[in-house]
Amino acid sequence: MQKFIEIVELSKVYPTPRGPAVIVEGFNLDIGKGEFIALIGHSGCGKSTVLSMLAGLNEISDGNVVLDGHEIEGPGPDRGVVFQSPCLLPWMTAFQNVMLGVRQVYPHGSKEEQREIAEYYLARVGLSDSLHKRPSELSGGMRQRVGIARAFALSPKMLLLDEPFGMLDSLTRMDLQDVLLELWGRDRKTALMVTHDVDEAIFLADRVVMMTSGPAARVGEILEVDLPRPRNRAEVLEHPDYYRYREALIAFLADHERQAA
Repeated sequence: MQKFIEIVELSKVYPTPRGPAVIVEGFNLDIGKGEFIALIGHSGCGKSTVLSMLAGLNEISDGNVVLDGHEIEGPGPDRGVVFQSPCLLPWMTAFQNVMLGVRQVYPHGSKEEQREIAEYYLARVGLSDSLHKRPSELSGGMRQRVGIARAFALSPKMLLLDEPFGMLDSLTRMDLQDVLLELWGRDRKTALMVTHDVDEAIFLADRVVMMTSGPAARVGEILEVDLPRPRNRAEVLEHPDYYRYREALIAFLADHERQAA
């Protein structure tokens, strides 16, 4: 595997009146170019903390992250981030929200080229008929589609997804998982997605990284998901290894829940 991202002894410590609170400690992971990684663990174990440090939105207490040969220092357009809530500017339309990022990443492109990029990715997520609607006119699932389109339109080196479907109903969630996989499959952006959903992790990922329960959470185990791509949900559910993967993840989570109790 060609190392594209190296996460070395990553740690996050917050000062408190009772002394330092160690949230993540000694988190190590190498990610290959074009890999899709799912990061799973119990609530509060530090999954989103790891992702926010990779995004440059949360200061690293110790360790470092190297992306494509360069150590990250703060946020940058080389990382596209999709949060649970898509964080759209409410006074702008779906098109304008995507264009805001496109203009920053392609400042020397013509207005026509910038427009084509924004419209292309909004079309890919199924919003061709909603380009000029504001967030208040869109459903939760549609707003998240705008967030996904915006992240891909930036053409980042890495995608960081923090439980992007966690607030959606199950049918919308499955629909958007398919949208994400279809978009990702076009150019295989290196991706790391935080999730608490075992089935989502197996369906999307090449490897599932399981975090130990906090405090001082770190990588516990890594599960290789050897399912053929492109993936079809029905075929995945019928694959002979699917339930073995599922049992392994559930057993790990149950074991660490008992340890934390």
